[in-house]
Order: sequence, then structure tokens, then C-alpha cells
Amino acid sequence: MTLRLTDMSHPDLFSLSGARALVTGASRGIGLTLAKGLAHYGAEVVLNGRNTESLDSAQSGFEAEGLRARTAVFDVTDQDAVIDGVAAIERDMGAIDILINNAGIQRRAPLEEFQRKDWDDLISTNVNAVFFVGQAVARHMIPRGQGKIVNICSVQSELARPGIAPYTATKGAVKNLTKGMATDWGRHGLQINGLAPGYFATEMTERLVADEEFTDWLCKRTPAGRWGQVEELVGAAVFLSSRASSFVNGQVLMVDGGITVSL
Repeated sequence: MTLRLTDMSHPDLFSLSGARALVTGASRGIGLTLAKGLAHYGAEVVLNGRNTESLDSAQSGFEAEGLRARTAVFDVTDQDAVIDGVAAIERDMGAIDILINNAGIQRRAPLEEFQRKDWDDLISTNVNAVFFVGQAVARHMIPRGQGKIVNICSVQSELARPGIAPYTATKGAVKNLTKGMATDWGRHGLQINGLAPGYFATEMTERLVADEEFTDWLCKRTPAGRWGQVEELVGAAVFLSSRASSFVNGQVLMVDGGITVSL
């Protein structure tokens, strides 16, 4: 992954061949799609999640497509488990060159009725885990003088919507944590950026996709006029994971059909 300026016009600028990528929350949804996307560009992918059966199923899907993937089962909300899990990958599989910090959850309720447990769950998964995994991986990247970390942010890193204020708070935190990571670790040769999906059709949003009134509003509100498809996130993830983004640091790349730029 070491880059020379003379490489900047090389046709392999976006190649991930020889790189190893850890993707959290990779058994389904956006995480699984991004993991497959990186694999198609040559990365050896390590799929992370808490459920062994789900990860094994995801791994089988990779193999069916002729892609290489391995699994690492640990809970990203448990700092000790993260430290041990990352150390095991580095020891048994090899250096982590790319981290996609994807694991996340959603909870919906009117703010005045929002339950403390739901708040704590959001903070634990959406914020703490990004810090825990990012820090654990960076501790190995820093001595090597290189590494890519992509934190999955959201359109809600910038915008609010009724019923999801706590989720919005967590994604705003991830955006600024990304900037902080870049500020602290950029001097060590790491690039840390955010990838912010807009409204994509996933398991997490299936209720909204099925809501005709909401879908009609969204399509009118979004310049692209439609829901995003998760495969449309792959190009941005590859860019932020590859040599092509060697001087991009602390940025949040919105992949949202234009919703954040249009009134």
C-alpha cells in the first residue's frame, strides 16, 4: 500500500490486491456488500460479527462467488474482546491494512419517550465500537506507518429527522471522531475518512421502504429521485481504501443522491 508520486497515474491506483481488510458488522446489509466490493478489487477480507453462524453463511456466499474471506467473531462493543480479536487477526492472518468500521444499529421513538436502554445501546454500538476498533487497529497500523480506516457515517451526520434524534447524535459523533482520528493519526501515515450513506434500501430501512408515503416524500426530496442501492456504496469505499485517496484525510464522503445539498 506504500505510494510514490509516480504511481498516481498507474492503472492499478484503485487496486486493493495484497491488502487485508477488516469489515465490522459484515454478515449482512451494507457491511456485507462493502466487504464483497473490496474483495472484488483484490482485498483479502476478514468478516467480523458476533454470530458465528451468520458469518459462516456470509463466508460461504463469498466462496460461491470465487472470493476469499475469513471470519473473526468478537463483540465490537466489548473493548477487551476487540483488543484480543484484532491482535488475533494480526497474529494469525496478517496485518490489517484497511478497516471498515461499519457495525451499527438504529432505534426509533419520539425523543420525549426514548428509553435509556435504547440510548445506551446506540452509544455502545454506533460510537464506542468505532472508537474501540479504530484504536485497536491503529495501534498496529501506526508502527507500520500506513493504514486506511473508513468509518461509516450517515446522512444523519448532517441532518435530523423526527423519531431518530439519538441515532442522529451518534452519527454526528462518528463524523467528528473521524476528524479527530485523522488529526491524531495522519502524521503516522494513516488516512481516516468517513463514508456517509443517504437513504439506502437495506434490512434496517425495510419498514421505510415499504411506507409508500415516506418513499414518495424521499423521492421528491432527493435530487436523484429514488432510494439508493447498497452496491452504489462500493466505489466510494474502494476509493477511500485505496492508494487513490493517499492525501484525503478527515473527510466525510456523502453518497446520498444529493439530499444534503438540496432544499
